[in-house]
Amino acid sequence: MHNFMRTILLLFVLPALPAVAEVRVFACEPEWAALAGEIGGELVAADSATTGLQDVHHNDARPSLIARLRKADLLVCTGAGLEAGWLPVLLRRANNPRVQPGQPGYMEASTYVGMLDRPERVDRSAGDIHAQGNPHIQLDPRNFLPVAEAMTERLLQIDPANAAQYRAGLADFRQRWQVALDRWERDNTVLSGMPIVVHHDAWVYLVNWLQLQQLATLEPLPGVPPSSSHLSRLLQQLQGSDASVIIHSSYQSPRAANWLAERTSLPVVELPATIGGTPAATGLFSLFDDITARLRSVAQ
Repeated sequence: MHNFMRTILLLFVLPALPAVAEVRVFACEPEWAALAGEIGGELVAADSATTGLQDVHHNDARPSLIARLRKADLLVCTGAGLEAGWLPVLLRRANNPRVQPGQPGYMEASTYVGMLDRPERVDRSAGDIHAQGNPHIQLDPRNFLPVAEAMTERLLQIDPANAAQYRAGLADFRQRWQVALDRWERDNTVLSGMPIVVHHDAWVYLVNWLQLQQLATLEPLPGVPPSSSHLSRLLQQLQGSDASVIIHSSYQSPRAANWLAERTSLPVVELPATIGGTPAATGLFSLFDDITARLRSVAQ
């Protein structure tokens, strides 16, 4: 009787269960996990190794991450050296042949976009620079279209049985994203030429997209914390300038920005560098809605 009742219960319960995801995507950053979800929908289970409230240059090879990577079918990272401090260790410890470099399950998004700030030479005395160029490609929404196409190709290789669904997911995302791009560019012409001061050189792609004017950086060199002497020189440099705002990321301390703001009367704006960086940045579309809204709030 017990087994009979259990069988009847399962017949009622099982149809209500969600479909089992077929492709497990391990993303190094939230934006790539979100993009996988946009393309694959219920066919993928995607999560991120980092959050919008941390510096993704740094991470720990925690047992939970190792376990997730060991089961992954597709690894999607930014590349360009952004995860060089932790991803190789994670790959070695997970020992998953499907997601090793050179395999269909290993993808670096930076391969598919035009890189900015390629250094003529790599010298540690110049700070934390990357030989392949500035890795913060997620801050230009135009970059998501070629990355989406490349990601779809990887999903087709890994899960060819669902090729039609992935192609349909890509087409749907491309159409919705292009509409959003047109809206962002139409609504944010007021930002063109805005002179800004940034904490870290992470915003070059945003600057290029919105045609902002970056006047100065709080860090004396990329990745080197602001010093009192450097901030004093910046204060002199900005006297009489037409700077509009000081920008820092959600994961960065606002102390240096606030110090300079108190002495220049410039507003300080915290921007999300990726999904989860602010409460409003809950997805790819809302990420750029929030970034541009925050900049427009201080536009002169």
